[in-house]
Amino acid sequence: MTGKVKTVAVLTARPGKADALRDLLGQLIEPSRAEPGNLRYDLWADPAQPGRFVLDELYVDHAAVEAHRATAHFQNYLARIPELGERTAWTLNEVAVA
Repeated sequence: MTGKVKTVAVLTARPGKADALRDLLGQLIEPSRAEPGNLRYDLWADPAQPGRFVLDELYVDHAAVEAHRATAHFQNYLARIPELGERTAWTLNEVAVA
């Protein structure tokens, strides 16, 4: 499969864990943006629901996504998420992207 790949992850902090979750997510930004094949890596906060965050990621292709998932910073993030919050993620193929 060719074309850009977007990953969107919605993370909702467990009670009392919003600051820790935000800190963990913030630690992903710089190393993820520096990865070959990463085009965007943005962190958003939901003002309507404190403690809910959205990671919005864009990669050149599926190989770049797999390389990202193999990094130490991503593996650390995955290991820590269960204690800090709930995570739902989608990986999407490009259809019509400007």
